[in-house]
Amino acid sequence: MTSQHDPTEQLRRTIDLLWGEWARPARGPKPSLTLDRIVDAAIALADREGIDALSMRRVAAELGAGTMSLYRHVPGKAELLALMLDKVSDPGEEAAGLAGAGWRAVVEMVARGSYQMYLRHPWLLQINWTRPVMGPNTLASVEVFVRGLAGLPVTDQEKISIMIMVDGFVTGLARQRVQQAALPDETGVTDDEFWRNHIPVLSKAMTSGSYPAMAALSEDAFSLGWDETFEFGLQRLLDGIASLLSSRPAL
Repeated sequence: MTSQHDPTEQLRRTIDLLWGEWARPARGPKPSLTLDRIVDAAIALADREGIDALSMRRVAAELGAGTMSLYRHVPGKAELLALMLDKVSDPGEEAAGLAGAGWRAVVEMVARGSYQMYLRHPWLLQINWTRPVMGPNTLASVEVFVRGLAGLPVTDQEKISIMIMVDGFVTGLARQRVQQAALPDETGVTDDEFWRNHIPVLSKAMTSGSYPAMAALSEDAFSLGWDETFEFGLQRLLDGIASLLSSRPAL
């Protein structure tokens, strides 16, 4: 007999929930909550207070309901988190409008959409998402990317590698941006205070002759904003893919 806390059984329950096959307990009054409301409240809580604030009790409080009423819809926090991840993965209506678009337009849309998703939901960057429980929205987002690369002179393994490469770029830059924005609250030191305290030692270092390449940089070398940095990196990434494709015979 499988334990309630058995990881494999928990995985099965999660998959059933994601694909709409989990049956609520038959006993008791008809629940007034819906699964969508619970997931939306959990996402809003994580957006506002971070993933560490997520608990069945806190989500119930957000909904003005008893904690036990949530368990009629979701067996536990792990399953709830999987539902949250799948919901924010929805590629949306914009993806449907990409039918027939070129690969570059598709990859750009997916990359920008993912970047904005991480900025809207910074808690995603705290989740180990390397092995997600695959729900319909997660699969739909992968389908959009893979379909966009259809007919190109690349192998299936290369298609997946391109997807991982793009996601790595997006995730890395989003994480830096989110972490940088959080530093003043985490450290109690503003960006201006941080750099103002560095100026004396940095000025001395730049005139010492030990760092000639850095000393030669223009004064505005570090002035590019996050969005401009993202676009620059994305276009260079796309240029690299285009170079690969141009080196291959067309299918």
